Amino acid sequence: MDYSLKTLSQLRPILIGFRKAAGLTQAAVAARLGVTQQTYAQLEANPAAVSVERLFKVLRVLDVELALTRAEKASEAASIHPPPPIAAKATAARPARKRATAAAAASKKRENW
Repeated sequence: MDYSLKTLSQLRPILIGFRKAAGLTQAAVAARLGVTQQTYAQLEANPAAVSVERLFKVLRVLDVELALTRAEKASEAASIHPPPPIAAKATAARPARKRATAAAAASKKRENW
């Protein structure tokens, strides 16, 4: 199925949906990427913050193709490409996460992938 991506906030539920449709856990995707489950969970929680290169690596693992097309008129796009079902779940209120301090971030081991 094709999904129209208009904002970066739509990327998270789409990635989760593709991962679950493939029958993969975060740990399984992380193992295929060669990173820890925690590292992949951070990427999945905020995919808008990752590099395009890392996003492409995840898409390859999920066997997902990225296609860019010229934008359609809003009324046509809404009737052709409804939002994915997982998107409704992702909009539920979630508790705010604490941000890591600079010192804590510096002490974490960075994974090179």
